[in-house]
Amino acid sequence: MNFLSVEEITKSFGERVIFDELSFGIDQGQKVAIVAKNGNGKTTLLRCLLGLEPIDSGRIVFRKDIRVAFMQQVDELDTTHTILDEVFSHDLPELQAVKKYNAALRSGDEGAIKDSFQAVSELNSWDLEAKVNQILSVLKLDDPLQLISTLSGGQKKRVALAKVLISEPDFLILDEPTNHLDLDMIEWLEDFLSKSRSTLLMVTHDRYFLEVVCDTILELENQTVYKYKGNFSYYLEKKAEREEQQIATIEKARNQFRKELDWMRRQPKARGTKQKARIDAFHETKKVAKQRIEEDELEIPVKMERLGTKILELHHVRKVYGEKIILDDFSYNFKRNERLGIVGDNGTGKSTFLKILLGREEADGGKVVVGDTVVFGYYDQNLPVYDEDKKVIDVIRDIAEFIPLEKGRQMSAAQFLEKFLFPRDMHYSFVRKLSGGELRRLHLMTILMANPNFLILDEPTNDLDIFVMSVLEDYLRSFGGCLIVVSHDRYFMDKMVDHLFVFEGQGEIKDIIGNYSIYRKEIEENKRQEKKVDKEIVKVEIPEKNVQKEKRKLTYKEQQEFNSIESELEELESEKSRLTAVLSDPDANTEDLIVAGQKLSEVVKAIEEKTDRWLELSEFA
Repeated sequence: MNFLSVEEITKSFGERVIFDELSFGIDQGQKVAIVAKNGNGKTTLLRCLLGLEPIDSGRIVFRKDIRVAFMQQVDELDTTHTILDEVFSHDLPELQAVKKYNAALRSGDEGAIKDSFQAVSELNSWDLEAKVNQILSVLKLDDPLQLISTLSGGQKKRVALAKVLISEPDFLILDEPTNHLDLDMIEWLEDFLSKSRSTLLMVTHDRYFLEVVCDTILELENQTVYKYKGNFSYYLEKKAEREEQQIATIEKARNQFRKELDWMRRQPKARGTKQKARIDAFHETKKVAKQRIEEDELEIPVKMERLGTKILELHHVRKVYGEKIILDDFSYNFKRNERLGIVGDNGTGKSTFLKILLGREEADGGKVVVGDTVVFGYYDQNLPVYDEDKKVIDVIRDIAEFIPLEKGRQMSAAQFLEKFLFPRDMHYSFVRKLSGGELRRLHLMTILMANPNFLILDEPTNDLDIFVMSVLEDYLRSFGGCLIVVSHDRYFMDKMVDHLFVFEGQGEIKDIIGNYSIYRKEIEENKRQEKKVDKEIVKVEIPEKNVQKEKRKLTYKEQQEFNSIESELEELESEKSRLTAVLSDPDANTEDLIVAGQKLSEVVKAIEEKTDRWLELSEFA
């Protein structure tokens, strides 16, 4: 069943064509990802699909009577709302019923509580409330009554995500859903979306996410779309095959072009139908022959300041914010070619740790010693404010005209821009025309152009496309200095680091040898061992039960207990019926409803325990 049909849509901004006569469809249950280089129109396409951005021509058709939810990169939340108000701000009847019930409980209005209780029961929405609580808990939105206006940017992003997940749409559209999520949240979201029945269309740079969740990849390139029926690995394989075929086609066209060019230069006098057809074919061949396949690889033999024997040392460093401990008597000496990854939940102090290393924040105790030859390069999550009227190449030239290479060579600012996928026609574009991802890429280049020998990258993968990520990985593989990476991108971490600092909170930091995948395997293995121990404990208890089974009759005390359980169960079942009637009574007051709900839970638990005991004793009665 087709949920979305996109037919020959075209979109341009002025003279710049974003996509031209784009066509594709998405069927019910498909999980589709859009991949493209920054600036090629991923977010623009999503906005066009939702009608938030007009198209120049073509047609976009969603199936009638399906619910569509969209999470933007920057969501416009109502700052006067609480978190709970915002996640319930949908027209879905079940959500509205639960929202009114929660509001009635807070107000204490008995009439409103009865009416809303009945509405939730009629719509069978009690499980929806449990789902809301689970999602808010996983996304660490612990105070649902907190005002949106008091939240950080990352928290607002998580509220926006919770809002669309809770709405249970038929068609879910997500723009960079993993930004501002910690690793546990990302893995939970992977599992949630994989099991979800919603049809999914998303833009994400997280390559593990693409691998696990998606079954179709749409690649935007050269103003058109290429469709791959498979996950990320399949996409990479088929993209390579497509590019090989394209290279062969271009090479064939170039050979043909040389022959036809010679014919054209002879300027034949006869201009009949046959000659005109040959001239038209020549111009088509010329177009193909002039195509270029860009290689997203970057190996730059940069000549950097050599690191001395003393690089960076931390001696008994301590840092505390109120009751939150960031570092507690922490010591470590960084060595040459250090490749360290830092992971941990949001708020455990990862960014603070980096600022202490850089001297941008003072430690409360201990000492940080930086070697004389160290040149830091720090890429943080906050973009600097660039002059919007400045040209792209001038931003780089303000750092340096040239970057020194090995053997006395050098690379110009223009050449460096091309290496980072800024083509020549963009060098003299104004900064204000850049997309968010292109601004991130420009910021990264200003850091690298300064030729540091100790790179610290704080979430470098946010808003960078998978192609730029590949280029950055190539650069860092040949980087000869020290590297520290804080990232929630597991694929990037696996390729870049050889050990991890795991920030567990309250000053607890573990040094794990290996990459992120090795660390996660250790966690899973520990969980398996814990379960194994639990099973062994259960097995130890089994012989005791077997001893009971071998008894020929019950003791006097057990016989009395067995006789009394039957009557106790009858009383409990009677109490359960009474409490259920209270909860269903439209005339019951608020206090009675609350007390009955709590008591019913206790009664149900008691019935289960008594039933288990009766079954155990009945074997020997």
